[in-house]
Amino acid sequence: MNYQWYPGHMTKAKRMMQENIKLIDLIIELVDARIPLSSRNPDIDELGQNKARMVLLNKSDLADPVYNKQWMDYFKGQGAYVLEVNSKTGAGIKGIQGMVQEACREKLERDRKRGILNRPVRAMVVGIPNVGKSTFINSFAGKACTKTGNKPGVTKGKQWIRLNKNLELLDTPGILWPKFEDQTVGMHLAFIGSMNDEIIVLEELACDLLDCLGEGYPEAVAGRYGVKGKASSAELLEGIARARGCILKGENLDLKKAAIILLEDFRSGRLGRITVEHPLQEST
Repeated sequence: MNYQWYPGHMTKAKRMMQENIKLIDLIIELVDARIPLSSRNPDIDELGQNKARMVLLNKSDLADPVYNKQWMDYFKGQGAYVLEVNSKTGAGIKGIQGMVQEACREKLERDRKRGILNRPVRAMVVGIPNVGKSTFINSFAGKACTKTGNKPGVTKGKQWIRLNKNLELLDTPGILWPKFEDQTVGMHLAFIGSMNDEIIVLEELACDLLDCLGEGYPEAVAGRYGVKGKASSAELLEGIARARGCILKGENLDLKKAAIILLEDFRSGRLGRITVEHPLQEST
């Protein structure tokens, strides 16, 4: 299956970000801790040249803690300031304010020497669709100041949020990029719901997910659905359909319903803490 999704509003959103980058001191990039590289928009690197960078491993509670640590080390090695966060519970959020000041230390020192005092750091919050930016901002600000949703594309335009006298955030829509050079990236984005499920053959996506789980977390499927033994991904999906009573008229299996159950269980963490991408693989 060809994984690709780039609706027209994303072109407009990228243009808006390009127009506002001159106002920005720091880019705070949220990535999904389960797929930290696939959930990074390569356009942000070009957009954010010469800007301080912070990477937040969001949804870290859904990812394998062993790999969370490895990804922290990986991004630190790339020169970024990094934190594990869980925007829903607020875990890790308290450490951000201090890290913002550290990341922008040179900028703040330049301002001081020029006699510019009390100008807040301006940070642009970026990330792909459904990575949790709006939930993060609401958690960071301690109030519901942006719209949130579990569908990609809820945030449509830019929003400035003044958190305190030291920090202002520019919230931006979640955007992908026009073409995935590696279809594995598109597949990973589809796993976590960053693409529109309505344009995807969910049975095929579920089989791709089962293949990935079979390589790293085979016990997750067996433990959740009682489907055991060596089987192809198609056979496993059929087993999930039987285990969850996904039956159509005529006793045929409802594989689409089984696929939706599997994907929702993965996305919500009911299959356990799973990391799809591993930094040691990426560095080779």
